[in-house]
Amino acid sequence: MKRASRLHDALSNRNVHEDVLKFCRSELHAVFEAMKSIAVKIRNLSGLQSDGADLVQHAFGQSQAGLLLAINQLITETDKGEQRGFVNLLTGLFGTIRNPLAHNPKVEWDMSEPDALDILTVASLMHRKLDKTYRYRSGQPQ
Repeated sequence: MKRASRLHDALSNRNVHEDVLKFCRSELHAVFEAMKSIAVKIRNLSGLQSDGADLVQHAFGQSQAGLLLAINQLITETDKGEQRGFVNLLTGLFGTIRNPLAHNPKVEWDMSEPDALDILTVASLMHRKLDKTYRYRSGQPQ
């Protein structure tokens, strides 16, 4: 319980996004719940029902269905590169953080407090980017 309290205090001091804190009530589940909170937000923004890498790829235009969401206006090559990097980062987070936590027993979670704080801070960054997301319909921002 002390570690969970320290984790919450440290996250508050880092000014982590409120959606991360809302999903993180206990230390054992904080990182897993923060990752799930990102998927929930992407589903809410896109209307898609998939999960993980598939959700990210479909929502951010890396599929045949086309672009649904963008983190910027995708005008310049830099904008497009930032979008690709965001997709890669999200896909990597789901693959390296969320998936192992979802499929391995809690007793096998070997995560230090500094690692948990770093992951939760990255989750907060993802939420801030998602808060400013452009929705696309028929190839046009909405």
